[in-house]
Amino acid sequence: MEERYSRNIPAVSEEDMRKLKSSRAFVAGCGGLGGFIIEYLARMGVGAITVVDGDEFSESNLNRQLLSKMSNMGVNKALAAAERIRDINPEVSVRAVPEFLTKENAASLLADADVVMDALDNVSSRHILEDAAADAGLTVIHGAICGWDLQVMLVPPGSGMLHQLYPEGSAAGTKTSLPFTPAMCAALQASMAVRYLCGRSLKQDTDLFVGSLKDLSFEFIHLGD
Repeated sequence: MEERYSRNIPAVSEEDMRKLKSSRAFVAGCGGLGGFIIEYLARMGVGAITVVDGDEFSESNLNRQLLSKMSNMGVNKALAAAERIRDINPEVSVRAVPEFLTKENAASLLADADVVMDALDNVSSRHILEDAAADAGLTVIHGAICGWDLQVMLVPPGSGMLHQLYPEGSAAGTKTSLPFTPAMCAALQASMAVRYLCGRSLKQDTDLFVGSLKDLSFEFIHLGD
């Protein structure tokens, strides 16, 4: 096993590391959640990562987005993510798409993925992502934050769980984000992705896991039948 991954062992096996190295992750959104997800997956050794975001960094991102810094204000987030991945782990094959996810491009962007990471911040884009993933038979790992609060969930293809969680016409939540909430939410999403790609059981993860860092309260909410 390569030295860079030596501390992953024995928490994950060498066979798990080989699975991760041959895996391909798709990350929709490179902001608060996406920046940390991308960081974790690259350091973990996921072999190929596609990062998608049409947005550019602004000063309001500096309080929480790992990829943002004063020197890259106005820079596209997906391109900045790819640059960081190459600097951290040049063994990872990274594809940066400096565009927003749309109904027109979603199918082609997801075409070669093994797992889909939802790091989006609006309902319409999440619906597009879930629909495209369902058509491709792909699992989505959902995450969202607001202030102190976070939620994560594994979304099997065709389950419609994001449409259930975010009905058509749902109002956007308050845009408040603390520095540590996206980091924790992304860590949970990344750990789910690693377990999923390694073939571990994730049955309970199809329930919505919600938590608050304000009082350290956490619970699972069953959304299915």
